[in-house]
Amino acid sequence: MRSLVMLVLLCASSLPAQSAADSSWPAYGRDPGGARHSPLTQITRENVGELRVAWVHRTGDDTPSHGRFQSTPIMVDGTLYVTSPLGRVNALDPVTGRERWTFDPGVRLNAGYGDFANRGVSTWFDPMAAHNAPCARRIFVAPIDARLIALDAHTGQPCTSFGRDGTVQLGRELDLPAEYPAEYQVTSPPAVVRDLVIVGSAIADNQRTNAASGVVRAYDARTGALRWTFDPVPRIPEHATWQSWTDSKGVPSGNRTGAANVWSVIATDSANDLVFLPTSSPSPDYFGGERLGANAYANSLVAVRGATGEVVWFQQLVHHDLWDYDLASPPALFTMRRDGREIPAVAQATKMGMLFLFNRLTGEPLHTIEHRAVPASDVPGEVASRTQPFPVRPAPLVRHRVTGDDAFGITDAERAQCRDRIGALRNEGIYTPPSLGGTLVVPGNVGGSNWGGVAIDQARGVIVGATNEMPFVITLVPRDKLKDYPKEGGELAPQRGTPYGMLRQSFVSTSGVPCVKPPFGRFTAIDATSGEFRWQMPLGWMPDLVAVAPEAKAWGSITLGGPMTTASGLVFIAATVDAHLRALDIDSGRELWAAPLPTGAFATPMTYAAGGRQFVVIAAGGHDKLLSFGKTGDWLVAFALPDAGARALREPDAGVSATTQGFAGAWSGDLRIADLRFPATLTLAARGDSVRGALNASADAFTFGGEVTGVVRENRLVWRVAFRETSTGCSGTMEGEAEIANEGAMLSSRFSATSNCGSGGTDAGAFGMRRPSDVAR
Repeated sequence: MRSLVMLVLLCASSLPAQSAADSSWPAYGRDPGGARHSPLTQITRENVGELRVAWVHRTGDDTPSHGRFQSTPIMVDGTLYVTSPLGRVNALDPVTGRERWTFDPGVRLNAGYGDFANRGVSTWFDPMAAHNAPCARRIFVAPIDARLIALDAHTGQPCTSFGRDGTVQLGRELDLPAEYPAEYQVTSPPAVVRDLVIVGSAIADNQRTNAASGVVRAYDARTGALRWTFDPVPRIPEHATWQSWTDSKGVPSGNRTGAANVWSVIATDSANDLVFLPTSSPSPDYFGGERLGANAYANSLVAVRGATGEVVWFQQLVHHDLWDYDLASPPALFTMRRDGREIPAVAQATKMGMLFLFNRLTGEPLHTIEHRAVPASDVPGEVASRTQPFPVRPAPLVRHRVTGDDAFGITDAERAQCRDRIGALRNEGIYTPPSLGGTLVVPGNVGGSNWGGVAIDQARGVIVGATNEMPFVITLVPRDKLKDYPKEGGELAPQRGTPYGMLRQSFVSTSGVPCVKPPFGRFTAIDATSGEFRWQMPLGWMPDLVAVAPEAKAWGSITLGGPMTTASGLVFIAATVDAHLRALDIDSGRELWAAPLPTGAFATPMTYAAGGRQFVVIAAGGHDKLLSFGKTGDWLVAFALPDAGARALREPDAGVSATTQGFAGAWSGDLRIADLRFPATLTLAARGDSVRGALNASADAFTFGGEVTGVVRENRLVWRVAFRETSTGCSGTMEGEAEIANEGAMLSSRFSATSNCGSGGTDAGAFGMRRPSDVAR
């Protein structure tokens, strides 16, 4: 009996014991420093191959024209919180995915926003409040329309003591105000340090020299009162690194340049009262003749004092940026172990495909940085920096030079075409300045590393991250030629206030195949202490290429999104065009598991434990401007090791009838048609094998409705409505297919709308409607 008891005790002790803190994921990067590492160990290298879909949640904000579902949820106090591209916050049961409440900030689709993305929320608990008091725990969300909103974590109701009725309006009281609403946006979650909530901004690129100010601001987490601001562009003419500070009359002016904003995720270190700001390029991106000099604090990792916003130290990683080399990746804080010492460190990945490591208290480089000579500009009025910083270790994660030998194509003709283009462009490697005849920028503005950044397994001393290998072509266009200049499949931007506009083009053949040889994307593991690579490999594949060349499965994929690591030696990452979530062995890079997703997932996964199980969750939403990356959508997919409740992704929701009775009832939500949103109600009744009902919608004095008819085919409702607008008498039809989601709580549909209203024509639309009992704020 004693032996049996000892055996039971031994077995029990081998089971993973996790604290509530270990089980949660309370910030975008799990910890405020953004290391994206979980101590959970239920999912291991041995059993990860058994992962199955545990549940699927639809946010309700499927937006065909504005789909960038890049949110990483947080899980705190037993609730999962996720945002849609429109800034909707859904609070979910972490075991089942059922919706507890939803908050819709009502973002307008027709305000011209360029990046409909919201990468998540942040949370703060008021230590002065009773545990169950209203708004004791707050959820902060900053939608793209530049508001900072505080919500009660338990109910989703706005915290009226914060700002004005729960909201602080951002984008106001700037030294350089925004010209139009979409010039000043927010795409990343706020940061929280002590009793402050800190938010940056996303400023529209390449429109004008004096773009909106890229200030970072800290607000009181209780009241919303402004506590401090930091502007990366110093507003003093005498600043040594800004030399062009005169207006048209030669009068010194500190209001010549804007942006240099922090659009990526901010990291914090509460113990040392530090906030780490990854700043971006000053305006405009590709011509700096109106902002000569190094342009500090732009393109810098800036450590500021949390309480005051004063600069503690900074490291500029690009001098006088001419390539849109924003610090797009979040800083990641960790402890480096070297020579028996523990060093407080910060890792900063960059679009240049370089990884910089610093002592986070002092800014001292932890690996040697060399300032190397780089090419000069040949554009009148421009003075490029003579040198740029390069870390000696780690080595560059991507190629920094392309030659004719790197030309690529599926056919000999494509390769010849690409080789000729390489020879015709200015091409002297990384930091070759933009030119009037066209410059090959290596790597392009997508990276290298982008917002995905890195994850760090501190115990193993390993940093992992994904990078891209895609050059772009940048051509400066004299202003008198800009109006008639052909876009040739690229982006033509005015850069007002300078002598030149800008044409930016992907470096691909006429058939759309990348013009440089693979891999097109890599995944790398780096030893943090030595700076040496542990391994590097292509990641994912490009389905369009695989369709014509099966060997392209080994060529890697463009990546947008980041990794996470777990204490059991796993790395999870989606981010690829082929729409899979993968698990890799952190020691070798070997792929241990991969699961298909309903569309491309360009977010970062997270993990938590609830109900005795470890879940891995990823947002899959495709990309509205890169449709080859998969259709847009609003799927949040959770994986776990199997139990009796696990089910396949494509199966109908358990317990929900996909017959006419299953679709019957009252539904409420909004219709999203092109750039418009219409609050709507839909009432359906089963009539034998068919469904009939009524649709009514109204917004901005435009009210329309009509009778709905439909039939159920293969668990989907094929529906049609002929509608008429009441004030103008215009009319049209909507046709689509709807499916039941979220275990019967949501009706989700894509549709087409054809009408003679306004300019007429046919537009794509979508809705996600909830039953009235499930409709919250």
